[in-house]
Amino acid sequence: MAQYDYLIVGAGLFGAVFAHEARQAGKKVLVIDRRNHIGGNVYTEDWGGIPVHRYGAHIFHTDDEEVWRYVQQFARFNRFTNAPLAKYGNELYHLPFNMNTFYQMWGVVTPAEARAVIDEQKKEITGEPRNLEEQAISLVGRDVYTKLIKGYTEKQWGRECKDLPAFIIRRLPVRFVYDNNYFNDRFQGIPAGGYTLLVQRMLEGAEVLLNTDFEAVRGLGLADTVVYTGPIDAYYGYRFGELAYRSLRFETEDLQGVNDYQGNAVINYTEAKVPYTRLIEHKHFAYDQPEVMNQHHTVISREYPMDWKQGLEPYYPVNDDANHQLFARYQDLADSEKNVIFGGRLGQYRYYDMDDTIRAALNCARDALNNSAFE
Repeated sequence: MAQYDYLIVGAGLFGAVFAHEARQAGKKVLVIDRRNHIGGNVYTEDWGGIPVHRYGAHIFHTDDEEVWRYVQQFARFNRFTNAPLAKYGNELYHLPFNMNTFYQMWGVVTPAEARAVIDEQKKEITGEPRNLEEQAISLVGRDVYTKLIKGYTEKQWGRECKDLPAFIIRRLPVRFVYDNNYFNDRFQGIPAGGYTLLVQRMLEGAEVLLNTDFEAVRGLGLADTVVYTGPIDAYYGYRFGELAYRSLRFETEDLQGVNDYQGNAVINYTEAKVPYTRLIEHKHFAYDQPEVMNQHHTVISREYPMDWKQGLEPYYPVNDDANHQLFARYQDLADSEKNVIFGGRLGQYRYYDMDDTIRAALNCARDALNNSAFE
């Protein structure tokens, strides 16, 4: 007899939601994670009273009302509004692209004036855009592309924009109103105290083992069903080869005696010659907490994209035909499994926002638990 109903591999959002739902249904759950902490990439840690997003900025946003109600069981969320800035040389621009951006770029003050400039500049693109560069110019014109998209994107993906598919930027937010709120979603915020506390509350009642690799327990028959949120190609020993990812490296500094370094949570650095893509100042995520904002120090992180290799954290799936075809081969293997569920951005080789991850985990858990009731 197995000791547990579910062995959940990975203590990030997908695994934590699945664990919570399974525990609510009376199931016995073991959660393991190879890292020394819970939370996956949303992990936050305390640096002298400032919650620091160790793996980059995470701002929760959703239009899914059920998901919004769900997360509020576990934490109080503030109403943080993501309004990043873009820095090009000594120039600062508002993001997402909106009338504030266009005023800063061209001095235009009405939507009609902004549309006229963009329409004139995008005439250089004829026919259907064939790559990211052409798609961007057709959306916002050559000036915005050159200053605010090209360098940032090429750093992010490690390839020239001409060599990237158009669909990556097809949903680029462009607004002809004065609105710096990056997201259109109705619900947005960051949990008070950080995401680690939220995940900790989700995992209550589950047994959790950290610093534990799946391969160390794989053959022990600990559970009736495995919920695997690690890389799907790793599960199968890279049988068909490695799926490609982009990874990130962070340089984090604690600046003593500095109350406010840049006046904003996130500033994008869009010039190619600046090696990092973003500079994050963590205390601004807790703008509504005086005990954080009044700290006589601040913590900043610079974010450097890089190619992924084994031993690094995989962050962003590389969306091209070769990797989609490779993933399909692994997906065929996964579809034939009877007692293994693959979930999350690594298990499904898909970029998920946090709300997408939670929605997918809820749906997956409900399906699994409903099916188990009839076994």
